[in-house]
Amino acid sequence: MQITTPTERLTDAAVALLVQTAVETATGMGQPQCIVIVDASAVELASFRMVGARVLSMRSARAKAQTAASTGRPSSALPEAVRTSIPLATEGTMTGLPGGLPIIRNGVLLGGIGIGSGTGEQDVAVAAAALAAIGASAQ
Repeated sequence: MQITTPTERLTDAAVALLVQTAVETATGMGQPQCIVIVDASAVELASFRMVGARVLSMRSARAKAQTAASTGRPSSALPEAVRTSIPLATEGTMTGLPGGLPIIRNGVLLGGIGIGSGTGEQDVAVAAAALAAIGASAQ
């Protein structure tokens, strides 16, 4: 009987590159952002608030990352029927706001990235650029 399975995890270098790319992308669009990276268990690996980003956007960025990691789908993919109740039921750890993407590489869910402080479209664009930098996708 097998009692363990191999696990793939993000390296420190990958996490640093995700944050660096997100900062560079946000800087390029002129929109300071809050950035949160979590592992596949939704445990925070890194967070960064750019100068000028809204302080409370750290909370939404964290919830976006945790949602993406726990569902394996973008945070905006939460069904409409639970969008108002799930943040209450999870004490704010899940949200249906856009800007959270799962980090998937070679079909393996490695975690989630959450971006907050811009428009939903800006948040998603920054997250997608960060994923591309490490050869990952949201699918």
